Amino acid sequence: MTALTLSTSSAATVRADAVVVGVAKGPKGVVVAPGAEAVDKAFGGKLAAVLETLGASGAEGEVTKLPAADGLKAPVVLAVGLGEAPAKGDGYDSEALRRAAGSAARALSGSKKAGFALPLEDAEAAAAIAEGALLGAYSFTAYRSSSNGKGKKNDTKSQPLGEAAILGGKPRDKEFKAAAERAQTLAAEVNRARDLINTPSNDLDPKSFAAEAQAAAKEFGLKVEVLDEKALKKGGYGGLMGVGQGSEAPPRLVRIAHTHAKATKTLALVGKGITYDSGGISLKPAGHNETMKCDMSGAAAVFAAVVAAARLGLEVNVTGWLALAENMPSGSATRPGDVLTMYSGKTVEVLNTDAEGRLVLADALTRASEENPDAIVDVATLTGAMVLALGHRHFGIMSNDDAFRASVHEIAEEAGEQAWPMPLPGHLRKGMDSPVADLANMGERMGGGLVAGLFLKEFIGEGIPWAHLDIAGPAFHEGSPWGYTPKGGTGSGVRTLVRLAERTAAGDLG
Repeated sequence: MTALTLSTSSAATVRADAVVVGVAKGPKGVVVAPGAEAVDKAFGGKLAAVLETLGASGAEGEVTKLPAADGLKAPVVLAVGLGEAPAKGDGYDSEALRRAAGSAARALSGSKKAGFALPLEDAEAAAAIAEGALLGAYSFTAYRSSSNGKGKKNDTKSQPLGEAAILGGKPRDKEFKAAAERAQTLAAEVNRARDLINTPSNDLDPKSFAAEAQAAAKEFGLKVEVLDEKALKKGGYGGLMGVGQGSEAPPRLVRIAHTHAKATKTLALVGKGITYDSGGISLKPAGHNETMKCDMSGAAAVFAAVVAAARLGLEVNVTGWLALAENMPSGSATRPGDVLTMYSGKTVEVLNTDAEGRLVLADALTRASEENPDAIVDVATLTGAMVLALGHRHFGIMSNDDAFRASVHEIAEEAGEQAWPMPLPGHLRKGMDSPVADLANMGERMGGGLVAGLFLKEFIGEGIPWAHLDIAGPAFHEGSPWGYTPKGGTGSGVRTLVRLAERTAAGDLG
């Protein structure tokens, strides 16, 4: 992972492969952002004019490289767009800094060191720049061969930026130091989730995912319990067993927990962990299978968030539940029309085996409810309907408590993750009525994401605030990288869950 340092060097004196400065769109053209004064001076006060000549506009994420002027130690200047310049007296918001740093880090892949001279008003800005740089520098190369077949090593540009130095970062200031350390931990755990999501299903099945959790628990002092297929069958986990019974790789339910001696609140986090989703007997059509290794993104987010809570020493108990299964068609697979008896005792008629995520989550939600936590949040790549509703960058938030939903939405935006509150209309519940079971796993086609939320609501313990994050859109990015968002697994949800844990530790859960 890219190293992070706080440096007292100026943009003119930092010894690095490149120095990163920010530019914005002003009313009359390109505006040089605070932090770039020394670089602008080296260009005779004409940095903005030079950049405009090169076609720069200051638009968000725009990257322009140019040779450094005399007087700068770094040989290259990289100007990154911050978007619209803020009004006089206002600063650049954290997300603009985060995305700009991410764009710069990606553009500097293969470099040993870069100095980031972006607007740095306070420790919060330092944290945003650090997060953006570390997340933007992410690269998944586990399956790249060491040569191209001719004995020539891979191009160094495929390697991430070696070191990101935050210039003006006040390394002796406690707030700046704490912000940098938190950013390093947070980025490491988001990238842990990304690695898991990007790992192909032939190397990550429920058993091996559980082993990853066990290894992390040992490393970071977490409590872990793994229920295998025998324990799941004996315990009556009909949802997990029903989904997983068609695969040669049997299901697992993992409980991984961070506890703190001074904690007064407990959060339960539940993640959908379908390590591969073929759709089962209700087979997905051609063109919809290729990225289904990502259907465990919710479990990856929960796992990473629990580890982050432990590494940050948060004074809150955080219990993660990873509902792991592989959904495959075979002679032993659940059929449409079968009825499953869930861990809660409720019966579910399975009308579509490709609506499997809600089945494994239902068992985990019931189990999590038994411990009577102060709140439950589940995270899942649950429905294509949510992608149709909100696109690929926002996740939906549903809840049985309006105040809690609003709080989770606020926390997501604060963490830099795009989200939107969604309703749970009571009239849609009737569509899940079944003539043979307590309910069906499908309802009305329109509003399918909300129907899935209503299904999950059936398995929440009485009086427990609960939120459901449907991350189907942002969990896996198939387009070109942008900002600090890579191609492939994104780690969506991790930052929101960690911020929720921090706010809970501070007594802000409600």
